[in-house]
Amino acid sequence: MKGTKIEWADMTWNPLTGCHHGCLYCYARRIANRFASKDPEAIIETANNKDVHVLEQPYVYEGTIEPYPFGFQPTFHMYRLHDLEKVRESSVVFVCSMSDLFGAWVPDWIISSVLEACRRAPWHTYMFLTKNPSRYDDLIDEKIIKPTDTNFWLGTTVTDLTRMAHWNKRQHTFWSVEPILAPWPDKAVDVRYKEVWPDWVILGAETGNRADKVVPEKSWIDNIVRTCRQMGAPVLMKESLVPIVGEENMIREFPEGLE
Repeated sequence: MKGTKIEWADMTWNPLTGCHHGCLYCYARRIANRFASKDPEAIIETANNKDVHVLEQPYVYEGTIEPYPFGFQPTFHMYRLHDLEKVRESSVVFVCSMSDLFGAWVPDWIISSVLEACRRAPWHTYMFLTKNPSRYDDLIDEKIIKPTDTNFWLGTTVTDLTRMAHWNKRQHTFWSVEPILAPWPDKAVDVRYKEVWPDWVILGAETGNRADKVVPEKSWIDNIVRTCRQMGAPVLMKESLVPIVGEENMIREFPEGLE
C-alpha cells in the first residue's frame, strides 16, 4: 500500500503488476522496466514470457525485495492480499495502478482473489480501471462482481470515442478520459443514454516527454464537459489540464460518496 499523488485516490494497492496492452504513453511500463530484477534467474523466467507470473512470497535478490522482478510482465503478488486489512483508516484505494486487473490475460481466479481481499476490508472504497470493460459485464453475470459490492467503482479508460466503455447502472461506474487523444464531438450524446451514463468522468492530458504526445485542444475538453452536464455527471479535471483551460476554468467535482 502506498500513498499517491493521483488526485482521485488516497493510496494505491498493486497485488497485480504488469500488462499486455502495449499503450505507447504508459507510465507504468517505464517504472516497472526501470526496476526489473538483475537476477539471472528472473531474467531467464522473464524470457519465457508466461501469461502471469505468480509469487507467493516477495522476490528477493541479494538481500533486497524486488517490486518488479519480471519487469512489466504480468505478475500476481499473492503475499499482498492482506495489506488492505492493515490500513484501518477508511481510504479511497486505486487497485492495480500498475496493471489492468481485468485484462484478457488475467484468469478469473486472480480477479476473485483480489476482490475477496477487498471485501475483507469493507471500510475502504475501491477504484478499478480497465481498457477491457466487457470483462466487467462477464464478471457481473458470473457473480464474481456482486450487487453487494457497493464500495466498488468500475472505471473505464476512454482515450477517444472509438474505445469501448462500460455503461452500467448495476454498479458505480466512472470514466477516466486520460489521456485525451482525439476530439470529442461538439454535438452532445443522445440524451437517451443518460440512464447508463457513468456516475463520474475524470479528464486529463498526457504528461511526460514522449515525442508523439497528443496535446488536447480546449474545445475537446469543453465538448466533453458539455456532454457530462447534459447527462448530469460530475467532472474532475486533473492538474494536467491547467495549461490548456486555465486555472479559472478548472472543474473539480466528486460524486456523492467520494467527496
